[in-house]
Amino acid sequence: MRPVSASGTSPELRRPDGSPVRVLVVDDESTLAELMSMALRMERWEVRTALDGTSAVRAAREFRPDVVVLDVMLPDFDGLEVLRRMRADLPALPVLFLTAKDAVEDRIAGLTAGGDDYVTKPFSLEEVVLRLRGLLRRTGVTEAGAGTELVVGDLVLDEETREVRRGGTAIDLTATEFELLRFLMRNPRRVLSKAQILDRVWSYDFGGQANIVELYISYLRKKIDAGRAPMIHTMRGAGYVLKPSS
Repeated sequence: MRPVSASGTSPELRRPDGSPVRVLVVDDESTLAELMSMALRMERWEVRTALDGTSAVRAAREFRPDVVVLDVMLPDFDGLEVLRRMRADLPALPVLFLTAKDAVEDRIAGLTAGGDDYVTKPFSLEEVVLRLRGLLRRTGVTEAGAGTELVVGDLVLDEETREVRRGGTAIDLTATEFELLRFLMRNPRRVLSKAQILDRVWSYDFGGQANIVELYISYLRKKIDAGRAPMIHTMRGAGYVLKPSS
């Protein structure tokens, strides 16, 4: 039987080597940062906090977190700049943005900049934990993998090593891009609706904002189909389908 988290409701997530998951919490509201840290420690995760961008970048370099909770508004420079600096050192680091802005374009901005998910303040601590658990599963940090390859035409995805190749050429994907491609490749030639993709890849209804699917499909196309015969196709009014180019 898999161990449950300290909250008693979900299986405990750990690194493949059995060590605790590492989470960096970045928020200039010290009380909120501490509350989030307490909730995450209840999951038996190792947590470090930072109250500004400078200390966050330094902490990421020293702590080497598996995932980051990152406030968009910080006193020295904003979360998007923090993300850029962190990713320079840790390119695949998954990030959950915290934002007080409720306009769709503001929330999507962080994702466009490379963030993997977001929550809007005010939020429940349970929601943050849920989102982080989803991110950790998508990144493969918490599971060793089944060691299987998915193959569609000349596109190959290794679920264990998380490597992707097309025509023998390696393709670098973010955690969310990888999970989206894996879902498409597990369902070749099948039209998948935006709702199905939201449910499988993001594990919840993304605030009703199906345009996040369009955004990530466009990211994948630039990496998978760029300069090649397209494999990812839009079925107008129905969804998306991945199929061999020949």
